[in-house]
Amino acid sequence: MSNQPELDAKILEDAADALIYSDRSGTIVRWNRASSALFGFSADEALGQNLDLIVPEHLRAAHWKGFETAIASGTMKLAGRPTLTRALHKSGRRLYIEMTFALVRDAGGIVQGSVAMARDVTERVERERAAKATQNS
Repeated sequence: MSNQPELDAKILEDAADALIYSDRSGTIVRWNRASSALFGFSADEALGQNLDLIVPEHLRAAHWKGFETAIASGTMKLAGRPTLTRALHKSGRRLYIEMTFALVRDAGGIVQGSVAMARDVTERVERERAAKATQNS
Protein backbone atom coordinates (compact mmCIF):
# COMPACT_ATOMS: atom_id res chain seq x y z
CA MET A 1 0.00 0.00 0.00
CA SER A 2 1.98 2.96 -1.27
CA ASN A 3 -0.79 5.56 -1.07
CA GLN A 4 -0.54 7.51 2.22
CA PRO A 5 -4.21 8.69 2.33
CA GLU A 6 -5.33 5.08 1.71
CA LEU A 7 -3.05 3.83 4.49
CA ASP A 8 -4.29 6.56 6.87
CA ALA A 9 -7.91 5.61 6.14
CA LYS A 10 -7.12 1.92 6.72
CA ILE A 11 -5.42 2.67 10.06
CA LEU A 12 -8.43 4.69 11.26
CA GLU A 13 -10.89 2.04 10.09
CA ASP A 14 -8.99 -0.84 11.71
CA ALA A 15 -8.06 0.84 15.02
CA ALA A 16 -9.14 -1.20 18.06
CA ASP A 17 -10.79 1.81 19.73
CA ALA A 18 -13.85 3.65 18.48
CA LEU A 19 -12.79 6.73 16.54
CA ILE A 20 -15.35 9.46 15.97
CA TYR A 21 -14.61 12.71 14.20
CA SER A 22 -17.17 15.48 14.23
CA ASP A 23 -17.04 18.84 12.52
CA ARG A 24 -17.44 22.19 14.31
CA SER A 25 -21.22 21.78 14.44
CA GLY A 26 -21.05 18.35 16.12
CA THR A 27 -21.99 16.40 12.99
CA ILE A 28 -20.36 12.96 12.76
CA VAL A 29 -17.99 12.85 9.77
CA ARG A 30 -15.83 9.76 10.55
CA TRP A 31 -17.07 6.60 12.27
CA ASN A 32 -14.83 3.54 12.23
CA ARG A 33 -15.64 -0.15 12.56
CA ALA A 34 -14.90 -0.13 16.32
CA SER A 35 -17.46 2.71 16.72
CA SER A 36 -20.09 0.49 15.10
CA ALA A 37 -19.13 -2.40 17.40
CA LEU A 38 -19.22 -0.19 20.52
CA PHE A 39 -22.35 1.87 19.87
CA GLY A 40 -24.36 -0.46 17.61
CA PHE A 41 -24.86 2.06 14.79
CA SER A 42 -23.42 1.30 11.35
CA ALA A 43 -21.37 4.00 9.64
CA ASP A 44 -24.34 4.65 7.33
CA GLU A 45 -26.58 5.24 10.35
CA ALA A 46 -24.08 7.47 12.21
CA LEU A 47 -22.49 9.59 9.47
CA GLY A 48 -24.21 12.95 9.11
CA GLN A 49 -25.93 12.57 12.49
CA ASN A 50 -25.45 14.83 15.49
CA LEU A 51 -23.32 13.57 18.40
CA ASP A 52 -26.54 13.40 20.47
CA LEU A 53 -26.84 9.98 18.81
CA ILE A 54 -24.53 8.58 21.51
CA VAL A 55 -24.72 11.21 24.30
CA PRO A 56 -27.32 10.37 26.98
CA GLU A 57 -29.98 13.06 27.30
CA HIS A 58 -29.00 14.06 30.87
CA LEU A 59 -25.42 14.77 29.73
CA ARG A 60 -26.20 16.71 26.54
CA ALA A 61 -26.24 20.23 28.02
CA ALA A 62 -22.83 19.72 29.65
CA HIS A 63 -21.47 18.00 26.54
CA TRP A 64 -22.46 20.86 24.22
CA LYS A 65 -21.22 23.53 26.62
CA GLY A 66 -17.79 21.85 26.73
CA PHE A 67 -17.78 21.11 23.00
CA GLU A 68 -18.69 24.65 21.96
CA THR A 69 -16.20 26.19 24.42
CA ALA A 70 -13.40 23.96 23.09
CA ILE A 71 -14.20 24.70 19.44
CA ALA A 72 -14.41 28.46 20.09
CA SER A 73 -11.35 28.74 22.36
CA GLY A 74 -9.16 26.15 20.67
CA THR A 75 -8.38 24.56 24.04
CA MET A 76 -9.76 21.53 25.85
CA LYS A 77 -10.03 21.14 29.59
CA LEU A 78 -9.05 17.46 29.45
CA ALA A 79 -6.29 17.95 26.83
CA GLY A 80 -5.89 14.28 25.92
CA ARG A 81 -6.41 12.86 29.42
CA PRO A 82 -8.92 9.99 29.43
CA THR A 83 -12.27 10.64 31.02
CA LEU A 84 -14.91 8.16 32.17
CA THR A 85 -18.38 9.01 30.93
CA ARG A 86 -21.68 7.45 29.91
CA ALA A 87 -22.80 6.79 26.36
CA LEU A 88 -25.83 5.36 24.62
CA HIS A 89 -25.90 2.15 22.60
CA LYS A 90 -28.38 1.88 19.71
CA SER A 91 -30.36 -0.63 21.81
CA GLY A 92 -30.88 2.05 24.48
CA ARG A 93 -28.42 0.33 26.82
CA ARG A 94 -26.16 2.70 28.76
CA LEU A 95 -22.45 2.15 28.52
CA TYR A 96 -19.53 3.35 30.59
CA ILE A 97 -16.85 4.49 28.19
CA GLU A 98 -13.39 5.91 28.59
CA MET A 99 -12.74 8.65 26.05
CA THR A 100 -9.96 10.92 24.95
CA PHE A 101 -10.58 14.01 22.86
CA ALA A 102 -8.47 16.22 20.62
CA LEU A 103 -9.16 19.25 18.46
CA VAL A 104 -8.32 18.93 14.78
CA ARG A 105 -6.96 22.04 13.05
CA ASP A 106 -6.30 22.94 9.44
CA ALA A 107 -2.90 24.09 8.16
CA GLY A 108 -3.71 27.65 9.30
CA GLY A 109 -4.42 26.51 12.87
CA ILE A 110 -8.20 26.97 12.62
CA VAL A 111 -10.18 24.34 14.55
CA GLN A 112 -12.07 22.13 12.08
CA GLY A 113 -13.61 19.72 14.56
CA SER A 114 -12.99 17.22 17.30
CA VAL A 115 -11.81 13.64 17.33
CA ALA A 116 -12.70 11.23 20.13
CA MET A 117 -11.30 7.78 20.83
CA ALA A 118 -13.50 5.59 23.03
CA ARG A 119 -13.44 2.15 24.60
CA ASP A 120 -16.07 0.25 26.52
CA VAL A 121 -15.22 -0.06 30.23
CA THR A 122 -18.73 -1.05 31.39
CA GLU A 123 -17.65 -4.46 32.75
CA ARG A 124 -14.69 -2.99 34.64
CA VAL A 125 -16.77 -0.21 36.22
CA GLU A 126 -19.57 -2.61 37.21
CA ARG A 127 -17.00 -5.06 38.67
CA GLU A 128 -15.35 -2.26 40.70
CA ARG A 129 -18.74 -1.03 41.96
CA ALA A 130 -19.80 -4.55 42.97
CA ALA A 131 -16.51 -5.06 44.84
CA LYS A 132 -16.92 -1.73 46.62
CA ALA A 133 -20.53 -2.55 47.58
CA THR A 134 -19.38 -5.91 49.00
CA GLN A 135 -16.66 -4.17 51.07
CA ASN A 136 -19.14 -1.63 52.44
CA SER A 137 -21.86 -4.11 53.45
